[in-house]
Amino acid sequence: MTRSPAVRRHMLFAGALGTILVATSWPLVAQQSTGSPPPSTSTAAPAALPAPTMQSVLADRPKSEAAQKLAPVTPPPIATAADKIPVDKLKAPKGFKIDVYATGMVNARSLREGDKGTIFVSSRLTDKIYAITEKDGKREAKPVLTGLFRPNGIVFHNGTLYIAELSQISKVENIEDKLDQAPKPTVIYSDLPKDEAHGWKYLTIGPDNRLYFQVGAPCNICMPSDAHAQIRSINLDGSDMKVVARGIRQVVGMDWHPVTHQLYFTENQRDWLSEDFPQDKRSSPSRWCCSVRMRRRSACASIPATCSPPRIAARF
Repeated sequence: MTRSPAVRRHMLFAGALGTILVATSWPLVAQQSTGSPPPSTSTAAPAALPAPTMQSVLADRPKSEAAQKLAPVTPPPIATAADKIPVDKLKAPKGFKIDVYATGMVNARSLREGDKGTIFVSSRLTDKIYAITEKDGKREAKPVLTGLFRPNGIVFHNGTLYIAELSQISKVENIEDKLDQAPKPTVIYSDLPKDEAHGWKYLTIGPDNRLYFQVGAPCNICMPSDAHAQIRSINLDGSDMKVVARGIRQVVGMDWHPVTHQLYFTENQRDWLSEDFPQDKRSSPSRWCCSVRMRRRSACASIPATCSPPRIAARF
């Protein structure tokens, strides 16, 4: 693919360092025209929810003295100020540069770009969806939707922003024309469990024009019900739900291969065994038909019978 060097391209990702957005830029592209610092919303402490896995993780904590001293790390309640973000400690591949793109969005989790260039940012711990817009070389980040419950998963398609909360999927049509006064999202699907543990969703649209999202296992390690530990798909209006794969513990991101149109997703493995085992992994429904740890080969009915070992992606 050939692009003019005057066109700026970024790869955006939600930062784990106190909630930032980092832009990874090609070195020969046009840079931000303003020398002003990145935009920031109010850093006042929001009414953030606790980490949703806190109770389930502690419930399975071993009784040993060493384990009793361990606990999940509590996410910071406010966003890190731009001048406190250690960008110089982040490493990028050769030919890339890392800059702070925007700050002030508490617990940023998922990013999507609208047709008009708006960057939408979700949150797992607050009730907000943020929007980042740019005008005359200046960026503004502000909440565009509020009053949501763990709106972790978002996807943008044909002018509509789809939102996956803990127990429902909703949408806002033509949202980029309503950023200053976005309407309440319209719920399209709500037949979902309300378990906090691994209940937050990731959301994507497949090549078949359907929404895909996961329902995690409601525990650290257990035998899930028929409504849990799976990837589902629905039409864009919320109809025709299908279970695509079972044996899914906790998806932490998923997307489609642009050429083969194969779905890939990453998973966190169970807690409390060790720092190094079991390793987290990248999986695909066509390559991984069941979860060994859940011992449910019967749950693979909709997936090809031939299994291969899951690929290891990274430890999170």
